[in-house]
Amino acid sequence: MKCTQFYPVIQTSDVAAVADFYIRNFRFKAAFESDWYMHLQSAEDASVNIAILQGDHETIPQAGRGATAHMLINFEVEDVDAEYAKAVANGVPILKSLRSEPFGQRHFIAQDPAGVLIDVITPIPPSAEFAGGFSEDALKETGA
Repeated sequence: MKCTQFYPVIQTSDVAAVADFYIRNFRFKAAFESDWYMHLQSAEDASVNIAILQGDHETIPQAGRGATAHMLINFEVEDVDAEYAKAVANGVPILKSLRSEPFGQRHFIAQDPAGVLIDVITPIPPSAEFAGGFSEDALKETGA
């Protein structure tokens, strides 16, 4: 299978509220919108997309209908400290405050109105304990 695009689709009971959250706080714009589905695209990088879908819409098989559960999405950014300051200023629910982790991430975790967790990350050099778990190329990307 040759994949031409990959993006998460968040199921929710309030498409407009969840889409507005990503537009206001993560600089997305609407590429397609209807009352039951919105496709959002990053205003900064057209290859970064996310979709919001009415959780009980008829296009979803009955077994898959409902709210999103146990989902975490990652946004890797250049300056997580600046993104954290913006998120706090905008009143974004922060579940894990900004911190540097020994496994090579400086990050914080927020939550959207549908309950999806959002991990905003800037890679940092990992501690010696974790450095051995990285491929050589991945380790270079962290600046180590």
